[in-house]
Amino acid sequence: MAGKLRARDIMTGGVQCVGAHQSLKDAAQMMRDLRVGALPICGDNNRLTGMITDRDIVIRCCAEGIDPSTVQAGSLQSKIHWIDAEADAGEVLRTMEQHRIKRLPVIDVKGGHQLVGMITEANLAKTLTEAQVAEFATRVYATA
Repeated sequence: MAGKLRARDIMTGGVQCVGAHQSLKDAAQMMRDLRVGALPICGDNNRLTGMITDRDIVIRCCAEGIDPSTVQAGSLQSKIHWIDAEADAGEVLRTMEQHRIKRLPVIDVKGGHQLVGMITEANLAKTLTEAQVAEFATRVYATA
């Protein structure tokens, strides 16, 4: 089953980015309104430059006593891993497992390298077999 599905078949489309120059307060409000715990960060060219999580905002800003309205989202972006929309489900799983990530942006490489969706654990649970989901969970959450 995993070999037949493509990333675009698994993802949730219509993902919204927070701009790199928008504040962390803006990012937090977007997360609240969209009911998500992470957002892709897009630069001035509307291309993916990173990801930011609600945990990033809390740990790296609020817990340090910094006003989130004074910090640009792009300043906290973390390393980004993404996948081509045409990649097969096996590659999606390998990428998420290898990097131990729970959210994977999907880029349409042939369509101008634009962000077209996001794959989350919930997407995997809805799309893949129980055995595939169990294997993924074991590899991502297993302690070293």
